[in-house]
Amino acid sequence: MAPEKSARVVWQGQGKEFRAQLSAGFEYTMHAPADANGGTPMDYLLAGVAGCTAIDVIGILQKKRQNVVGLEVQIHGTQAETAPNVFTKAHITYIVRGENISPAAVEQAIELSETKYCSASIMFQRSGTQVTTEYRIEETAPAGAAL
Repeated sequence: MAPEKSARVVWQGQGKEFRAQLSAGFEYTMHAPADANGGTPMDYLLAGVAGCTAIDVIGILQKKRQNVVGLEVQIHGTQAETAPNVFTKAHITYIVRGENISPAAVEQAIELSETKYCSASIMFQRSGTQVTTEYRIEETAPAGAAL
């Protein structure tokens, strides 16, 4: 049986501020425009794509026994200028930190996430969003190395 997800969004009584609750119980604020207290639903959609692919990539790199000590995924999206203002482009940058990380392993992890595992980015692509990616590897000092 396919997994089911749910969310509940409740208006907070003024402006365009809503409190969201996920089926697991986690709560957060959504509103428009975005500020330090919460983002728009489209902001969270971008973050969901970044989080989805980050989970895949770190898992694959760990299975490949890569010595990863850090992973950062940055995403930048461009929305259409007219309603419904869908995302037309998204660019994802992966920053992998660790020791002797194999570029081939990183490339394969990203490719598997893009084409097989990350439902959020695949959904973006299927809806017509042009998704591009890049990565960089930042070498870290070996454990116990003198600074």
